[in-house]
Amino acid sequence: MSSLRLLDIETQGPNREAALVDLRFRALLPADQWAALPVAVQTRFSKRLNNGATAVYVGRVTQIRFSALGFAIAQIFRLIGAPLPLSRNIDTPTVVTVTEDKRSGGQIWSRIYGRTKGFPQVIHSVKRFSGPTGLEEYIGRGIGMALKISVESGVLVFRSAHYFFECAGWRFTFPRLLTPGDTTVTHQTTSHKAFLFTLDVTHPVFGQLVHQEALYHEELL
Repeated sequence: MSSLRLLDIETQGPNREAALVDLRFRALLPADQWAALPVAVQTRFSKRLNNGATAVYVGRVTQIRFSALGFAIAQIFRLIGAPLPLSRNIDTPTVVTVTEDKRSGGQIWSRIYGRTKGFPQVIHSVKRFSGPTGLEEYIGRGIGMALKISVESGVLVFRSAHYFFECAGWRFTFPRLLTPGDTTVTHQTTSHKAFLFTLDVTHPVFGQLVHQEALYHEELL
């Protein structure tokens, strides 16, 4: 029986939704790397969010650093949906929600960052299980990045492989020097229901542009 078929199997009884297992992230990793992940991380990335279910993670931003160029790029990227943090505020609230995207067969990730003044920043993206690496982060307006996933010392790591623009079936890959650089996101468990999120954007010439850390815990709905 194929893994795709397994994704559609439902158990019986009141805990049917909880018993559904999503194998999409697991399929992107060698078996030994998946086995090296803490059980809490395996569980978090194996949830099948059917029938409008939402995973919610609540936390606080603990670190944020920009170079002068990185801060300028983050502001310029407001034109394409502001996919990078915009503020230097720390100890501010943050919420992440994850739902299924029936259109692409992926997941919609919404990130909310509180600010000391004004409305929170909201970042929407879709994790699509497609493309040359098997995983893409699509932010809209035809723009996205292909991701490579790995496990390093028990930490789940997402690294950008390239950035792209697509329109009407046509796809263009940006030269590396004309991009913000390499984007690396890590997911490290700190307890059964909590984890540390880090974001780094590093340019091959100008060095580190952005570094962000946030601590989250999982909300039970």
